[in-house]
Amino acid sequence: MAQLSDDCFAFGGPMMSVDEALGLIASRIEAIGETEMVALVEADGRILARDIAAPLPLPPFTNSAVDGYAVQGRDLPREKERAVPVSGRVAAGGSAGQAQAGFAMRIFTGAPMPEGTDTVFMQEDVRLDDHGRVVLPAGLKVGANVRPAGEDVPQGHLALKAGQRLRPQDIALAAAFGQTRLEVIRRIRVAVFSTGNELASPGTPRAGAQLFDSNRFMLMAMLKRLGCEVGDLGILRDEREPLAQALKQVAGRHDLLLTSGGVSTGEEDHVKAGVESVGRLVLWRMAIKPGRPVAMGVIGGTPFIGLPGNPVASFVTFVHVVRPTVLALSGAIPAPVLPIPVRAAFTYRKKSGRREYVRVTLRRAEDGALEAVKFPREGAGLLSSLVDTDGLVELGETITKVEPGARVGFLGYANLL
Repeated sequence: MAQLSDDCFAFGGPMMSVDEALGLIASRIEAIGETEMVALVEADGRILARDIAAPLPLPPFTNSAVDGYAVQGRDLPREKERAVPVSGRVAAGGSAGQAQAGFAMRIFTGAPMPEGTDTVFMQEDVRLDDHGRVVLPAGLKVGANVRPAGEDVPQGHLALKAGQRLRPQDIALAAAFGQTRLEVIRRIRVAVFSTGNELASPGTPRAGAQLFDSNRFMLMAMLKRLGCEVGDLGILRDEREPLAQALKQVAGRHDLLLTSGGVSTGEEDHVKAGVESVGRLVLWRMAIKPGRPVAMGVIGGTPFIGLPGNPVASFVTFVHVVRPTVLALSGAIPAPVLPIPVRAAFTYRKKSGRREYVRVTLRRAEDGALEAVKFPREGAGLLSSLVDTDGLVELGETITKVEPGARVGFLGYANLL
């Protein structure tokens, strides 16, 4: 079971910056360390548990990079073309054979180089004469169009590192080594609750003053994209003791507890008191907009994160708190999302000292530059502002205004998970 030190954050006082929160999460969250073996076809998105050094060179033998004719370097024409007889044929997967001095051998892409040859003429660059000889042009360098053994990956090279999140290209490399199964970190188990009397689950009756719960489903989808095993534990009502006991009951069976709503300071926001009655709350406010009320704590050694109830705030704080927590629990190599510089096509004012995220759509300007167009309405409760935009513009703590034409950093939704 993962552990979170309960002295890693100072509760109260000034709001914690995003970078401070990220640094503390990275330094204090302990990876679960439990692994499992999975087939290659099931490994996409998983966290590799062990380094993989190349058990063989790639390619494992020297081969031709093109269809053409293999020759010995000493037979290359220097100043004018030269006709040489063809002594054999080597196809991909076939035997290399032995080359003869003064002869060329027909060869195909991926075929092993015949012993003694070191250069391949592309078939487009040669012609056959009336005697069946191949006419070689002058000027080709020794070693052209040949893939040496180990050119891609030398044997013994550290090819895949423990902690990296596996991508299709990583799986291809493992397959090229002859691997059929990989050892990965087991999936992080996350319990997801929504909180609030104002919520009804989709598919159940909704009272006139209620909303259908959307955050829970958004958060579960985001967690699954991170490779988590997600438990949908429904809606917790605004009652302090039942809320606290529900969290305590599931803490031992999960690696992370995640709620949304109820973390502000209103009389009906019971998460803070509920968590403190069964565990400890160690972070409450972050200098981020949208999403200032963010709770983080420990219940029975299991990390707890409480996100704001407004969907945009919940989305933004998930990216900056939940995502790094999940990666830390997985023992993953830190993978910060780097903003892409684009040109602002909007005016914006903000307070100094907090980081803000503006929802934008990208467009191509007449001069070819990418421009960020701000969503026309404000509000952390506007789901449409997430659906109808391409990503977020990140505005750092020292920025107080943005004018059209300014360079700003864009974070695409596709890259945030």
